[in-house]
Amino acid sequence: MRPKGGLFAGALVLCGALPVWAQDIMVSDAYARASTMMSQSGAAFMVIGNGGLQDDRLVRAASDVAAKVELHTHAEDANGVMRMIEVEQGFAIPAGGQHVLRRGGDHVMFLGLTRPLAHGDTVSVTLHFEKAGEMVIEVPVDLERGAAGAMGGQMKMGE
Repeated sequence: MRPKGGLFAGALVLCGALPVWAQDIMVSDAYARASTMMSQSGAAFMVIGNGGLQDDRLVRAASDVAAKVELHTHAEDANGVMRMIEVEQGFAIPAGGQHVLRRGGDHVMFLGLTRPLAHGDTVSVTLHFEKAGEMVIEVPVDLERGAAGAMGGQMKMGE
């Protein structure tokens, strides 16, 4: 007896929510968003864990969903205005620890979207680490997820 097509498709969507490993690096709780249906930019968020004994660093990301992909964070300028800025040195992933990419903080930024990011789609993202090398992950697009997503238990009240 063959499984129904819907069951197989559902299983594939669930696979995007499962952790992905490369050497000692694990990516979990990944999701992507676009600001609106007409957006030219979007972002991906995730928890990057390092089960190894050496620190590593996410140095860049790539995806065919955008003309340019950058590692970004939010920083307050001299006038108290929060702005997104590129983090050229990348994000440190401490040995035995994790780095959370979340809304309002560090994230993977998609600039010049080549297609809409529709709820339920997946986006293929290649992460490049200094030591672990290249990791390709499939990131589900979730436009309903609240800002509390991809927290990894790290956020404190008042942040």
